[in-house]
Amino acid sequence: MHTITELIQKEEARQRETLMLIPSENYTYPEVRAAVGSVLMHKYSEGYPGKRYYQGNEFIDQIENKAIETAKELFKVPHANVQPLSGSPANAAVYMGLLKPGDTIMGMNLSSGGHLTHGHPNITFSGKFFRSVQYGIEIDGSIDFVKLREQILTEKPQILVIGTSAYPKLVDFGKFAKAAEGTDTILMADISHFVGLVIAGLHPDPVPHVHVVTTTTHKMLRGPRGAMILVTEKGIAKDPDMGKKIDKAVFPGLQGGPHNNVTAGIALALEKAGTDSFTQYAKQLVLNAKTLAQELMERGFTLTGGGTENHLMLLDVRNKGLTGKEAAVALESAGIVVNANAIPFDPSPPGNPSGVRIGPPAITARGMGENEMKIIATYIHDAIENRTNEEVLVRIKDEVRALCKLFPIT
Repeated sequence: MHTITELIQKEEARQRETLMLIPSENYTYPEVRAAVGSVLMHKYSEGYPGKRYYQGNEFIDQIENKAIETAKELFKVPHANVQPLSGSPANAAVYMGLLKPGDTIMGMNLSSGGHLTHGHPNITFSGKFFRSVQYGIEIDGSIDFVKLREQILTEKPQILVIGTSAYPKLVDFGKFAKAAEGTDTILMADISHFVGLVIAGLHPDPVPHVHVVTTTTHKMLRGPRGAMILVTEKGIAKDPDMGKKIDKAVFPGLQGGPHNNVTAGIALALEKAGTDSFTQYAKQLVLNAKTLAQELMERGFTLTGGGTENHLMLLDVRNKGLTGKEAAVALESAGIVVNANAIPFDPSPPGNPSGVRIGPPAITARGMGENEMKIIATYIHDAIENRTNEEVLVRIKDEVRALCKLFPIT
């Protein structure tokens, strides 16, 4: 049996030698990894800067304040909380702070590209403790905002969640705000999956249009596993205590002491996100995604929505004669790591859906560009077409390993 140290080393080798194409995964900066593995994990810091329940937080307070101020400056918001342990707890804190049990949440349904915590019924806290109403997309992948307006007026949701986890188009927050105009609905944007594009100006910014923004910090931001909640000027205008209510929901409502090592990692990742190099990374990411999407379509793959406008794409693999799970397993055998994913109007169950979700945030972080996307598209095509041919899969895996060696993880 392997020791934990040996297993970590094996996982490091796996990451080094394979293509990480799950769009919600990325490589952290070395400075972030150092912060997360630092002595900061030794300290308990229940409460907030200047209002702790433990002594010895002089430097922890400065670290958290640094993260908060950087977030506020980067997103141009008056209030930020950097303590949520991940994206789902961040969303839970917004609901807990601003809603009562049984209030109505309206969010995009899972098959259209939404997230479980956006009100998916019966399974998650968002569907169990609140009344869930879901909106979806049309057959062409668009959102019918006239229909959405009618749904809002009929259902009267206390919160409208605007966010996606598997949606290959840009999100027009202004149209959502227009659809909710004249109502008392709180608009909440979950930008976890495309936050880096927002920062770089490559995706519409939710801040002028919504009351609350949530985001994870470990996807496109290349930070540690954590999350942030931002309250906008519009949110403060609607309720001057909105930030305080959410803070109380985070602590003591949902968690105790924050993970100070993660807070430091978030601060470092936010500093990086404000640089020109991060903007260049985001621009290359979009170019890579569009190139990969085009190359896959030229090789006979069907992409929902006809391609991508952001950093990810959904492949409908039914025309290839297999399920999404079968495709994901075959690709992993070739050193290409993706995830099976439901497609819009998917006739198959979530456990064995018809599609796979692909995106290049991690391989872009390794320095790969458009030329590599063309090579990778060929690998994907050849692996799917030869999914039962072990010799071909081994050959592709060897070529993947050689490609990865040219672009080491920093």
